[in-house]
Amino acid sequence: MLTFEEKLAIIESFPELERNDVSLRRVNFHYNDSSYDHKNVVYHLHPNGNGFVYAGKMTGFETNDKGMVNVRDFTEKELHEIIRNSILSLTSKKTEDSDEPTEEVWMNDNTVTLTVIQEEDLWNVYSEDGGLDGTFNSYKEATNYLEAEGFSRI
Repeated sequence: MLTFEEKLAIIESFPELERNDVSLRRVNFHYNDSSYDHKNVVYHLHPNGNGFVYAGKMTGFETNDKGMVNVRDFTEKELHEIIRNSILSLTSKKTEDSDEPTEEVWMNDNTVTLTVIQEEDLWNVYSEDGGLDGTFNSYKEATNYLEAEGFSRI
């Protein structure tokens, strides 16, 4: 199990998160650029090693009623990945006149992420390193492709 200090170092490596000390020496980290009302990414990280990460918009995690996953026994890699994906899941953007997002992140079972972005009249799918993976005429075509490749929305 990672120590409190090791967990803090991993979490603080994400410059987009803002630290908030709360009661009983616990620490929360907020993502203030969230596209949603939900801004808490890390909740009640405690010096005993217990803490939670928001995964309410992600698949593949067993969450509590607040959409949180207990990360007490996570490895460094697991903690880094769930925090990165939590931030990505809070970054989806939607236009005011449509239910379709203008940007959305998808992930497969191997935690590979792809981003769908509406650019002018096309929908482009980009890999984690920013490379173009595919171009589609509609949101539906792009999501059909992603689903067929084993990806789901996070």
